[in-house]
This record gives sequence, C-alpha cells and structure tokens, in this order.
Amino acid sequence: MRISPFIIAVAFAMLSTVSPAAEASSPATAEIQQVIDTFKAAIIHHDGQGLKDLFLPEHGNWLSVAHEELYRKIVEHHPEAKAIQPSSYTSFADFVANAKEPIEERFYNVKIETNGTIGIVYFNFDFVANGKVENRGDETWQLIKTDKGWKIAAMLYSSQGA
Repeated sequence: MRISPFIIAVAFAMLSTVSPAAEASSPATAEIQQVIDTFKAAIIHHDGQGLKDLFLPEHGNWLSVAHEELYRKIVEHHPEAKAIQPSSYTSFADFVANAKEPIEERFYNVKIETNGTIGIVYFNFDFVANGKVENRGDETWQLIKTDKGWKIAAMLYSSQGA
C-alpha cells in the first residue's frame, strides 16, 4: 500500500501544531512561569517570606554543585572543600531577606516540562549582586501541583563562579 505525499504532509502539519504550541500555552505551563516570575521578583525585593512560600515546606532538596573548573580552583586554597554543597530554601530566603545590596537572578533559555501534576524547569542563570555577576551556572527545579498551587519540591544548580 502506497501512502499519498499529501497525507504525509497533512500528518506532519498536524504533529507540528499540536506539541510545542499546546505545551507553550497550557495553563500548567503558564502557572509554572508565574512561579518563576514570582521567584525572580522576590529576590529583587528581598522578600524572604515570598520565596519560602514558593517551596513545598515539608520537603526540599537544595544542592549546589561546583562546576569542575571552579572546584579545582577552590580545592587549591581549601583542600577540605566539597564539590556538592547541601543547603535549604530557608537559608537562601534568609540570605535574600537580609541582603544589604541589590541582588537579582537572571534566567536564560528557560525550559518548562509538565503534565499538569508535576513539572521540571531548567535554565541558565546569572546571580547578580550590586550590578555585578557573582555566580552563573545551570539550575533545575522539580515542582508539584498542590492544593495551594505549584510548589518547588527540589532545586539543583551548578556553580561556575563569575
């Protein structure tokens, strides 16, 4: 059986209009984008409680992983240093709330994947203090939809230095 080129063209057209466009405009994707926007605004406004409210309070993994080059430089001066540093969203929120200078996290190449119940955000970032990039790397969040909206359940980021 031979399939008509017209049918193949129509099938490709249908596939190309369903996936990316549907994902980009889904309510869940828009809601996760709102979490991202709220996160960024909370940092700029030194809103520690606003940051804390974005996280799932009963859980939470927060890990910083030094990029290989940066880790080699750190170990030269601090041989006891570890490449993986656990922390918590509450520590970060307290840092943000108590920062004396202007701070901001800039996000680039943001990718959101979700099925409406769970979601993943992946992006590149620059962390800026007093107008100067202090740190950059890649960051990923795992989110879940709760009865109080989307909450960040885990965060992992690489640190490459400035």
